[in-house]
Amino acid sequence: MASADIKAVFFDVDGTLTSFVTHSVPQSTIDALHLLRERNVLIFICTGRAPSQFGVVADMMPVNFDGIVAANGQYCFDDQGFLDTQPIDTDDIAVVVDWLDRHPDVVASFSERDYVYFNQITATMEQTWRQLGKTAPTRYIDDPHTRPLTHETFQISPFVTAEQEAELTGLCRNVAGVRWHPDFTDMIPADGGK
Repeated sequence: MASADIKAVFFDVDGTLTSFVTHSVPQSTIDALHLLRERNVLIFICTGRAPSQFGVVADMMPVNFDGIVAANGQYCFDDQGFLDTQPIDTDDIAVVVDWLDRHPDVVASFSERDYVYFNQITATMEQTWRQLGKTAPTRYIDDPHTRPLTHETFQISPFVTAEQEAELTGLCRNVAGVRWHPDFTDMIPADGGK
C-alpha cells in the first residue's frame, strides 16, 4: 500500500503514544504525528480513556487531532461536530452496582463524558494508577447508585479477575469486557467497541 492511500491513522494512548516507562510522549512520536498532518493524513485518538481523561496526555503533545474514539468506542467525536455515543443500559448498570455492593472489596471506575469517578479507592487501584505516572488523571469518588440515573455512563472498569469479569458480564443483558490490563477490565455495551 502506498502512503498516499493512507487517509487516517488511529493511535491508542497508554503504552502507545505514552510510554509506560517514561510516562511521556517521545519527541519522535510528536514529529511523526506532525509529518502525518503535513501529508494530509487524518490522525485520531482511539483509547479506553473517557474524553475528560485525555486532556492530561493532550497537554504533553503540541498536536491537533482530528477526532477521538473514547471509552473503547462508546463516545466518538471530532471538531467538525460529529458525535456518536453508546452508553451502557441503566438496567445493566444497576446489575453491576448490585454486584459491587455484594463485593465491597472491589473498586470500579464509572466513565461519563466529562467525569470519571470511582466507587472507592483501594491499594490495588492505587498501585495500578501509579503505573500511569504523570499521565494519570485526577481521581474522584462518587456514588454509582445515583449518578447513572442522571448521567450517561459509557464504560465501567472494575478491578476484577478474569473469572469475576465472566461472572459479572454473564449477569448483564448487554455488556462485554475488554481487558488490556491484568488488574481490571473495561465493561462496555456488548454490541459496542472500537
